[in-house]
Amino acid sequence: MSQNLPKLTPEMLIPRMGEYIVQKGLISESDLQKALAYQQDQMAKGNHYLLGQSLMDLNMLDRDTLDQVVTEQILQLRSALQSANRNLEQRVKERTSELNEALQRLSELSQLKSNFVSNISHELRTPLTHVKGYIELLVAGSLGSISDEQRHALQVSQRATAKLEGMIEDLIMFSLASKGEMSMKLQKVDIRRIVSLAAKSALPKAEERGVQVLVSAVENIPTVQADPEKIGWVVNQLLDNGIKFTPSGGSVVISLKEEGHNLVILTVTDTGIGIPSNKLKEIFEPFHQLDGSSTRHFGGTGLGLSLVRQIVEAHGSLLDVQSAEGKGSIFKFPLLALGE
Repeated sequence: MSQNLPKLTPEMLIPRMGEYIVQKGLISESDLQKALAYQQDQMAKGNHYLLGQSLMDLNMLDRDTLDQVVTEQILQLRSALQSANRNLEQRVKERTSELNEALQRLSELSQLKSNFVSNISHELRTPLTHVKGYIELLVAGSLGSISDEQRHALQVSQRATAKLEGMIEDLIMFSLASKGEMSMKLQKVDIRRIVSLAAKSALPKAEERGVQVLVSAVENIPTVQADPEKIGWVVNQLLDNGIKFTPSGGSVVISLKEEGHNLVILTVTDTGIGIPSNKLKEIFEPFHQLDGSSTRHFGGTGLGLSLVRQIVEAHGSLLDVQSAEGKGSIFKFPLLALGE
């Protein structure tokens, strides 16, 4: 098909050449109209005709003058393109500079937020320790006898301070992770024991909500390489999340399964409300809930899953999430098996 295409000439690259020739005083406007009419007649006969050829046929321009005009327009076009490119490059540089400045400000704001969270969290620790200590003394009767009603009120306060303490510890861990200062003490860990303890710890809350907690793990699951404190926190958090978002009558199952000769897969499966597919990425954003009402309805800071993912990744692993709205969720990740 390329053989049927007209040969590319300089005139084909130059728009409005007739106007340019008139402006230069080489022909009159009436001459241009005659040349255009002549061109149309030739094209109607099936000839591929350019305006320049028409002007030469009518002896209005010679070849040298026509070539000069075309060359001038090409040079002007090239100059305009170079100017446009320079302007575009300058705009790109300016925009890149603006984006870099915005990123720098964002980084500074993120650092300020992290420092603020860290400082406030540590400052809250001391007064909370005092409150917690005095409540314990009161409950134990060390500061005098108390009535049953007073004991009950103090026990409610104890549970509240324990919850507040957990939230403060989460904030401190988040601030360390944000600054890349979260240390990992990897060692040989009995992951089956950690899972069993987490399930036992979660039972009271599960029973209160009418949710069943089950453990599925064979006795000969090998030990794994992990930070026992932090991987224990991950398991507790995933269980707590599963219980929190599972309605009464549902279940949360935590399972351990050996895969190959060097991996143990830890999986937490619930029959809860699930997560819409287009919202899966949002659940890992810190201080974020999928909607404004979920914080009020389910509670929490919105830090849990963000920290879970960071801790899992600090173990050299990846957290996989599978969920469907109204059909529950599955969280799982592998750990390096060490054996006996």
